[in-house]
Amino acid sequence: MKFDVTTLPAFLLACLVVVITPGMDAFLLLRTSLRAGTRAGLRALAGVHTASAVQIGLVVSGLGALLAGYPALLQVLRWLGAAYLAFLAAQIVRGLLRPRPQESDEPVVVTHPFRQGFLSNLMNPKMLLFSLAFLPQFIGSGDAVLQLGVLGVIFLVLAACWEATIVLAAGRMSRRLQRPGVTTTLDAVSAAAFLTISVGLVLA
Repeated sequence: MKFDVTTLPAFLLACLVVVITPGMDAFLLLRTSLRAGTRAGLRALAGVHTASAVQIGLVVSGLGALLAGYPALLQVLRWLGAAYLAFLAAQIVRGLLRPRPQESDEPVVVTHPFRQGFLSNLMNPKMLLFSLAFLPQFIGSGDAVLQLGVLGVIFLVLAACWEATIVLAAGRMSRRLQRPGVTTTLDAVSAAAFLTISVGLVLA
């Protein structure tokens, strides 16, 4: 089995561009960490990358290409992902409509952050299709399965490191932002963003 290292420089540069481009995962992690602190953000991060690992595994095993050949299945995933994001937006709006507690420095509790991260990523077919289009470009002359597996791990590690930085930075700021005006604005923006992404999935 052979691994072609000549494709690594171009792959790492492409990863850098992809990883630092803000997306749904980064926004979810930022919101969770700012609202509920570092621990909740790290749990959401673990959920996001557990789902990403599943999707990379599908690409490496060849199942991803098989799934991509069934548009109806991808459409079901797209609708499920849109419905879940709309559900998250509805939860945030419901929280906004509740009576506000007294100002407190304690982080807000975000329920099931791991599950939120996992489902929001797993139900987004764009991540699977992106992996199918992105990783094979850097196989080179190496063994396809080995090359895809190693490149997938590298991509996940780079993305996890960048997003962990977001989580840690946002978590440190969370206590300073536990003011009704700030948290209300953050929740309103979050709900609007999740709903917008949900509509985008449906219309894609």
